[in-house]
Amino acid sequence: MRKLVYYVGVSIDGYIAGPGGEFDFYPQSDEMGAWIYSEYPETVPTHIRPHIGLDAPNRRFDTVLMGRGTYQPALDIGVTSPYAHLRQYVVSATIPRIDDPGVELVSGDPIDLVRRLKKEEGGDIWLCGGGKLAGALLAEIDELIVKSYPVVAGAGVSAFTGDFRPTLFTPLRSRSFDNGATVTWYARA
Repeated sequence: MRKLVYYVGVSIDGYIAGPGGEFDFYPQSDEMGAWIYSEYPETVPTHIRPHIGLDAPNRRFDTVLMGRGTYQPALDIGVTSPYAHLRQYVVSATIPRIDDPGVELVSGDPIDLVRRLKKEEGGDIWLCGGGKLAGALLAEIDELIVKSYPVVAGAGVSAFTGDFRPTLFTPLRSRSFDNGATVTWYARA
């Protein structure tokens, strides 16, 4: 069965983006970039891939779920299909419609969608963000891949937003990079 995997970058204080959706405050490095391009190339947006010379097949994910806040930065630059190399679902009750046939708008309960997708054949499902969607789908998340960056944001979009529901995950392994970031893989306990 396919897994729902929340692959996300977070600050020391648990934010995935700043108050205005900013994510450019994470310290980057060539080493970490090369690792992402090699291990998770499908997480690089389609419109960026040609600029960095990335022409790689999907390795783990074939489907992406994102909330409006995660989708909006692409719309702001005129990109309606940010991950054209994946099946794309945008979960939002505030977007009236999406005119791009490569992106499906989900205005209802995302749990039903995830349960249906998990039963299908294929690669894993990437939960791209944001915090509200991750909070709504917490019971369905099978694995976390957390890129922890050595920066305090102070405010912004939390990695999870929702009801108080302590949920245990087991750390499986971690890897550190020259920019001070650490990636940790967790499985649902």
